[in-house]
Amino acid sequence: MPTEIVMPKLGESVVEGTVSKWLVGEGDSVQQFDPILEVTTDKVDTEIPAGASGTVLKLLIAEGVTVQAGTLLGWIGEVGETLPTAPTAASRPAQTPAAAPPARAAPARARKKGAFISLVVARLAAEHNVDLDQVEGTGHGGRITKKDVKRFISACPAPPPVGGGAGQALTPMRQAIAKHMVRSKHTSAHVTTVFEVDMSVVLAHQAEYKARLGADGVKLTLTAYFVAASAAALRAHPIVNSALRQEKIVLKEAVNIGVAVSLGEEGLIVPVIKNAAGKSLAETARELNDLVARARARKLQPDEVQGGTFTITNHGVSGSLLATAIINQPQCAIMGVGAVQQRAVVENNAVVARPMAYLTLTFDHRIIDGAIADSFLTTVVGALEVRS
Repeated sequence: MPTEIVMPKLGESVVEGTVSKWLVGEGDSVQQFDPILEVTTDKVDTEIPAGASGTVLKLLIAEGVTVQAGTLLGWIGEVGETLPTAPTAASRPAQTPAAAPPARAAPARARKKGAFISLVVARLAAEHNVDLDQVEGTGHGGRITKKDVKRFISACPAPPPVGGGAGQALTPMRQAIAKHMVRSKHTSAHVTTVFEVDMSVVLAHQAEYKARLGADGVKLTLTAYFVAASAAALRAHPIVNSALRQEKIVLKEAVNIGVAVSLGEEGLIVPVIKNAAGKSLAETARELNDLVARARARKLQPDEVQGGTFTITNHGVSGSLLATAIINQPQCAIMGVGAVQQRAVVENNAVVARPMAYLTLTFDHRIIDGAIADSFLTTVVGALEVRS
């Protein structure tokens, strides 16, 4: 009996995925556990293995189509086997939730013809102002795929570039970032407060730790210290670990700290350290190093970028001294960390050099007032400047 290829549920809060790339074609032989397709969900790409050995008998869902978890994607079996006439109810493709207004318009036009249009196709059509009524679908059941839209775009003459510059389409990751950032600015009342922290104690502890453990020890990055200090401050100021839901402030029990990781020109991603308040500094550093390495290798799992309650962006790693970050919705605050720099400070009426850094807290003024934000950063600074 043929084995179904099904869109897996890739995390507790992940209900759908996009078939970004098939790694096999109909008629190909595969071995169990061989990767057969790539699925994209919430900026994370995941390879899906074959559930059985055999021949790819049929692929039902085209690349670029977004479907719910449990959707039947195809079959693997023996050549000549009879396939079921229809997928089970749990396996039927379902339309994705509505997108932003421009993308909604594209599916609306296509629905007049009774066709299923994925969110990916709708966004691409909206971005290039493509009327989907004019696009011929080559997917299963005549559905319009991402390749169909791209083929239509390439066949149409491009308008002259504005101002003589060359146009460049947004990548899916940049589209997701753009949508998320604009939504945040339209949702929260952003206010930023700035503090300064003396990193002398942290740098001394970091050097002592490295010398004591040698090359085999866990690498203690400065970001690990900021995560640990923030976790302690979130416990002391639980209102900063909250979200606004239907005019009510919901305090989060778990302290899950996301750390923004740059992927270069491609964009950024925010893996999450779960239950950060219950971890030691070494445990935090070990988990952080692992998440950052796998983020840059594009090997994160969808659950590892979900569930954050607070975010840290260490923009100082690229030399930035001060920045005002955008809140990672639905959280109510994000802390920015500037570069550590030797600066002149006054101590006991004498000018001395100290390794200093600026800390910013951008917060949602609907939930938090300046006094609370300042108190939170005071706790963070205290945790960094005084260590037992």
